[in-house]
Amino acid sequence: MSEYGEFEMGHESGELEQLHQASGSEQDYQSQFGVFAQDHSASESTDFETGRHVEYTGADGSHFESTDFTNYSHDTEESDSVFVAQGSESMHSAEFSELDALRAQFESNFAQGTQITDGGPGLSIGSN
Repeated sequence: MSEYGEFEMGHESGELEQLHQASGSEQDYQSQFGVFAQDHSASESTDFETGRHVEYTGADGSHFESTDFTNYSHDTEESDSVFVAQGSESMHSAEFSELDALRAQFESNFAQGTQITDGGPGLSIGSN
């Protein structure tokens, strides 16, 4: 130990490492479905019939008969229908990930004196 007490000089270094990570994902789904169709049908039927009936009975008791007839029939049918199927579907998926690293290095020089005395009683200077 000298008259100045203990004195130390040195060098210190330190590192700071910081790691930052972020990640995420996104997903979308879409579906559309539609129905449409159109159909038309029609039918028509007409019947027309005429006729004549004649009956005759001969000799002694004369008998005579005559018939005229007409038969008419008309039918109509109509139909409409609607039907169609249409669809679409889509999907989207995305993911991301990022990694950031920070590295900092610190260096410092220092000097440290613990106690300096001048030899006299009670007078001293101390620092840390």
